[in-house]
Amino acid sequence: MTDPKETITIENVVASTGIGQELDLQSVAMDLEGADYDPEQFPGLVYRTQEPKSAALIFRSGKIVCTGAKSTDDVHESLHIVFEKLRDLSIPIEDDPEITVQNIVTSADLGESLNLNAIAIGLGLESIEYEPEQFPGLVYRLEEPDVVALLFGSGKLVITGGKEPADAAAAVDVITDRLDELGLLG
Repeated sequence: MTDPKETITIENVVASTGIGQELDLQSVAMDLEGADYDPEQFPGLVYRTQEPKSAALIFRSGKIVCTGAKSTDDVHESLHIVFEKLRDLSIPIEDDPEITVQNIVTSADLGESLNLNAIAIGLGLESIEYEPEQFPGLVYRLEEPDVVALLFGSGKLVITGGKEPADAAAAVDVITDRLDELGLLG
């Protein structure tokens, strides 16, 4: 059987930063090629980078949220591209604004199907939510690491709330250990 940790894939990294000043998004949108700004639909300006692929949501306050990146390195690279583009518009930005990873979403595969009803009973109601009529996955809130895992009958997992890639591996260990203890893994 493959180690489920070897199946971990980063699906999305969300990070935030700020440039410490308010922006006139209307004028930035006119000067920044490829920017999408429709304040009726969304209060921020959306700027997409292609290499690496991500979307930066730039707000009037100077806060920037980067989403869609597939690694923490890609987040940093994408935001540095955004900083450069803004500097090209004569917006002064300090050399190295602090970038904080807010959420890493990963997927993994336990390699076998799961009996979610048995898991819901075994793990106990205080740490899980399972309402199959509402959502096909079981929501498992772990304390250590502090993440939320979605378990599906197919054996696939989605882990969200991690701050670093190692959180996903730790979560997979906790989940497989708990399911093993409960006799719910083949």
